[in-house]
Amino acid sequence: QVQLVESGGGLVQAGGSLKLSCAASGRTFSMVAMGWFRQAPGLEREFVTGISVRGLNQYYADSVKGRFTISRDNAKNTVYLQMNSLKPEATAVYYCAASSSSIFNQRNLYNFWGQGTQVTVSS
Repeated sequence: QVQLVESGGGLVQAGGSLKLSCAASGRTFSMVAMGWFRQAPGLEREFVTGISVRGLNQYYADSVKGRFTISRDNAKNTVYLQMNSLKPEATAVYYCAASSSSIFNQRNLYNFWGQGTQVTVSS
């Protein structure tokens, strides 16, 4: 089992950048895919991005391709989400998630969650 704690959220103007971090505890971090989801008020949770065990492969939702970058540092048990050129529609609670396997691009396999961190993008 993996425990996840996100940090780095906040308020930013449109066009700005934020970097989220997710610290994981548990010995299985380097064995599972990691990802980020987001949920805006009144909307379903969206699968934003996922990264493979060794960080060599990533999945991105079309809405964030070219602007968001996921990375991981297995030595630090941490996964990151660099968000650039932020738009107001990116406003949401962002959740770090761990997959139950090494598969990184299947949203239904992510079943360990952090508490979330709020990202607000002002226009």
